[in-house]
Amino acid sequence: MTDTIGTTALVDWITRFRDAVVEKRDWLTELDSAIGDADHGSNMARGMTAVVEKLDGGAPATTDELLKSVGMTLVSSVGGASGPLYGTLFLRMGMAAGAVSELDAAGLAGALRAGLEGIVARGKAEAGDKTMFDAMSPAVDAFDAAIAGGADLASASRSAADAAAAGRDATLPLVARKGRASYLGERSAGHIDPGAASTAILFDTLAAAIAGSS
Repeated sequence: MTDTIGTTALVDWITRFRDAVVEKRDWLTELDSAIGDADHGSNMARGMTAVVEKLDGGAPATTDELLKSVGMTLVSSVGGASGPLYGTLFLRMGMAAGAVSELDAAGLAGALRAGLEGIVARGKAEAGDKTMFDAMSPAVDAFDAAIAGGADLASASRSAADAAAAGRDATLPLVARKGRASYLGERSAGHIDPGAASTAILFDTLAAAIAGSS
């Protein structure tokens, strides 16, 4: 079996991500209430619900159009920082993916890396700032390392999900240097960053979708 992820599996990923953020909306909001605006859970649930509703009306046939559609819907339907950041992630992924019906390991790696670079360009975050970058960057690095080591897509995506979860947990003791949380100074320590938490969900559902398609 070809080790690729096609548009059907990508739609499954997006749907799984929607289901998970809806299920964990209250938890994400609780995290955000400690150091942010208490709207990350509701914003992500609303945005991803809008995405899936649009895809239910007919998903694009190519990877680039699918991911761009996800990104544009998030930008237009989600307030706060999460809409532009997640929207940029998917838009950049789509641009990197190209007009293909499926991505191989290198193609998915390139799309994820492009998405990460888009988030950096928009949010200017660095490691240790206590943002979604702290979960996403190690996840993308782990994916690349696994692929370089000969892992298949399923194993690489699980390695990425594990790295994202570790990155999420590592935000707990950090003092925020970006966003609303940075206004709290030392008081932001002792709380998991909500963006890192939703990013870990993103990679966990990607791994589940890839495992489910193999």
